[in-house]
Amino acid sequence: MAEQRLEEIRKVRLEKVRKLRDLGVNPYPSKVKGKRQDIKEARTRDGQEVEVVGRIMGWREHGNVIFADLKDETDTIQLWFQKNTLGDNFTLLKYFDIGDFLYAKGKVVKTQVGEITVDIVDYQLLTKSIRPLPSTWHGFKDVEERYRQRYVDLLMNEGVRKVFDKRTKLVTELRLFMDNHDFVEVDTPILQPIYGGASAQPFVTHHNALDADLYMRISDELYLKRLIVGGYEKVYEIGRVFRNEGIDRAHNPEFTMMEFYWAYADYEDLIKYSEEMLSFVIQKVCGTTKIKHEEDELNFTPPWPRKTYKELLVEGVGIDIDVADSEDKLKEEIKTRGLKIDLNGVIGYGPLCDKLYKEFIRPKIVQPTLVLDYPAAMIALAKRKDDNLERISSFQLLVKGYELIKAYNELNDPNDQKGRWLEEEKLGERGLEDHMVVDDDYIRALEYGMPPTAGWGLGIDRLTSVLTNQHSLKEVILFPTLRPEK
Repeated sequence: MAEQRLEEIRKVRLEKVRKLRDLGVNPYPSKVKGKRQDIKEARTRDGQEVEVVGRIMGWREHGNVIFADLKDETDTIQLWFQKNTLGDNFTLLKYFDIGDFLYAKGKVVKTQVGEITVDIVDYQLLTKSIRPLPSTWHGFKDVEERYRQRYVDLLMNEGVRKVFDKRTKLVTELRLFMDNHDFVEVDTPILQPIYGGASAQPFVTHHNALDADLYMRISDELYLKRLIVGGYEKVYEIGRVFRNEGIDRAHNPEFTMMEFYWAYADYEDLIKYSEEMLSFVIQKVCGTTKIKHEEDELNFTPPWPRKTYKELLVEGVGIDIDVADSEDKLKEEIKTRGLKIDLNGVIGYGPLCDKLYKEFIRPKIVQPTLVLDYPAAMIALAKRKDDNLERISSFQLLVKGYELIKAYNELNDPNDQKGRWLEEEKLGERGLEDHMVVDDDYIRALEYGMPPTAGWGLGIDRLTSVLTNQHSLKEVILFPTLRPEK
């Protein structure tokens, strides 16, 4: 019934378009009249003539008088159309609807009830809408529709625009912070001959002219580190990355990351820098470092608590990775302790450690917490600790079960790097789906020499969801990936 009603409305409005054209009125003009003010500014000009543009969001007819609500991105104002003032032009208003775009000129007055109003002396139809706004026929609350038709969601649901405005401010402040600390923003390839920088499945495409398959990047990492080899000492990039993985509240196949690489720094430097950066940026964006998210108040005031991976695993499931230091031993510990965990496709000691961490440790961490010193088998690109070769100099920032930041000292020994990649490829041969592959050009770059370097990555979408009190990433990505519409 709703679809039938919608089609009836569309037919009526298309007929209005035809009649307007017959009357010599262009329902889609290119040029807009006058010198225009934002509606927010126009509302302050009591007694003065103003010219405003926007979308009609309300329409109330009272005989020879019509009131309308006009909205732009700054505010809303009431329009007052009077037949005595407009004469024959008043009759054209019968072809107007909620959703149309309008230019309006007139004097700012106040009604008897004190509402700021523009007494219209001239107007121009700017765009005739064919499809009615959802609130006029069935509302717009269905989650799938909201994500699919974000353009309507922004119009109809108060607060959605504020989420994305805060996201924009967050990215702006992060960029300013990096620039003010002498980092250089760069662009690296999205289409790559070899995917790398993370353990994830890539999207594959084909370039016709080169007759070559290319991969959409899963990380910026390897190209940013090539720039460190090339002489840059502080580089960063904010951009989209793509991973051919499942979709849930914490994952979208395309998402935004900020990554930076800092020559001659180590991961302890990055911890201090992260605390300084995020506490400063969050204060700028939110006005406080104590953030309400669902039922929790999250305190981003540094210093953040620190825990090692080993400590958390012992506390969470009673397993000591210094004892369970191989794939077989770790599987036996899992079996002995009766831990319910799906190990289908989990092959190798590192992936097994990662699975345990994601199942039993990460979901329980609510407050901003730094998790340090992961097993070396978990991240093939990270440098081993000098005092413990079974660990890597690494940390992650966890909040509300999210991994917000991953950082580590970068492996710059080309022989060690190639060997660890070959080990990952062997796991792939055993059936591990998400694994890294050897990138010979990157090994060649390391052979020219890369100075001691620390690297860092932040999920912009996840941080935004925390700062805007949203449960799902779909609420903070303007156009999230969805199943194709039927």
